[in-house]
Amino acid sequence: MKTLTMIEMEGCPYCANAHRAMEALRAEGYEDVQVEFIDENRMPEKTQPFAGQYYYVPSIFLDGKKLYEAQPGQSYDKIFVEVKRAFDAVRAE
Repeated sequence: MKTLTMIEMEGCPYCANAHRAMEALRAEGYEDVQVEFIDENRMPEKTQPFAGQYYYVPSIFLDGKKLYEAQPGQSYDKIFVEVKRAFDAVRAE
């Protein structure tokens, strides 16, 4: 199974909600989905392959293709739906 990549920032409330959604999904049977986390501030060199493809964090990619980019004001419920969609996409590969 392929690995998702999530670009995030420490202290970001939307990133925290994405992590919360991932924990909930893993409890529902998605424990096989692997995610590589890249902190935009701590590992800027690792974000270079994604330059110009996102503005907001968290952003989730599969094989360099953006599956999700958070938008200001998104609720936990919306983030959960999008994270689940990304998890389902990686499972479908």
